[in-house]
Amino acid sequence: MSRETHLPALFQLFRQQGYDGVSLANIAQATGLGKASLYHHFPGGKDEMVLATLGYAGDWLELNVLEPLGEDGDARELLEEMCDRLSQLYDEGRQPCILGTLTLGPVRDDLHEVVKQGLARFIEAIAQLLIKAGLDQRLAQERSEDAVVMIQGSLLVSRGLDDPTPFQRAMAQLPEKLCAGI
Repeated sequence: MSRETHLPALFQLFRQQGYDGVSLANIAQATGLGKASLYHHFPGGKDEMVLATLGYAGDWLELNVLEPLGEDGDARELLEEMCDRLSQLYDEGRQPCILGTLTLGPVRDDLHEVVKQGLARFIEAIAQLLIKAGLDQRLAQERSEDAVVMIQGSLLVSRGLDDPTPFQRAMAQLPEKLCAGI
């Protein structure tokens, strides 16, 4: 088996427990690999696993959320599809964002550039859709940043309250808020 086959399990593990909460024993149990096999697939250890997991998450987001935003179609419908896919990814607000769990620990500085690039790409994809739909560039940028704040903030609040309702409400309201006046 290739290392890519283990990335979904690593994704779930790191998003639930963060960097510090995950031990090699947890990783071995989740992947079914012994420690020697783990180091064969990930010679850089846990740090390499985290980076590979973030790459996996980024690839999923690119393919399932960001690329579809660039397709032709009604902006509101494309944003509704985006919200549906995000709802799937976060299990309707019951699962945390891996960025949130990983950036709270001491590896935050090591991951800063990866996180920054991912967030910038997400904001840019939404902004480009809004510009294409007729919004001026400044307002499109502001609304896109607000959208990512709304998504991430609602995930944090949902997790803190142990109630997915804030995330679900955010996903229901987001397309209309982004498209207001278009």
